[in-house]
Amino acid sequence: MRILIVGAPGAGKGTQSKIISEKLGIPHISTGDILRNEISSGSELGNKVKEYIESGKLVPDEIIADVLLSELRKDIYRDGYILDGFPRTINQVKIMEEKNILIDKVIFIDTSEEEILRRITGRRVCPNCGSVYNLFYNPPKVDGKCDKCGADLVQRKDDTYEVVKSRLNTFKRDTLPVIDYYKSKGVLLRVNGDKSFDDIKNEIFSLLGV
Repeated sequence: MRILIVGAPGAGKGTQSKIISEKLGIPHISTGDILRNEISSGSELGNKVKEYIESGKLVPDEIIADVLLSELRKDIYRDGYILDGFPRTINQVKIMEEKNILIDKVIFIDTSEEEILRRITGRRVCPNCGSVYNLFYNPPKVDGKCDKCGADLVQRKDDTYEVVKSRLNTFKRDTLPVIDYYKSKGVLLRVNGDKSFDDIKNEIFSLLGV
């Protein structure tokens, strides 16, 4: 089975992808990971990707699709895969279809904006030991202090309200049309992303019939 998993930032796509991968015995493909691997390989394609990244430019959709196509030729993907991070726009969907990169099912983790904001803006990290907390769901025992080492907790720059709102607006503008497209194709499976991690996992398994 060839699965695409989509959802807003903070919906838990990567985590759920890994769980589905283990359950179904098919590889999880993170677009970011395969781009980094292609760069490390020193291939002609990898060098092109490196040039764009080092110059601060976005890697063109066509090149990302070529890297993905190159990856999918490997034998480990013969029985299927879980794709995370691409496509995010209608243009990327068109390029994938032109290159015959096929999708059987699309799982949409449909999470409310309020829940996304709680998950991301509530996140606090210990710069000393790396422990992660959430002010709403997993707060530290002492406000602002790490339970393990006592260091002051910090909020990542990417976790601020303004940054998260901007990312959510990008998701609505670019990726909601992708979700509508796959819905029209009859391959979309919608999951309630406001539920607990285990409930989301179980709903996905139920929809996939596993």
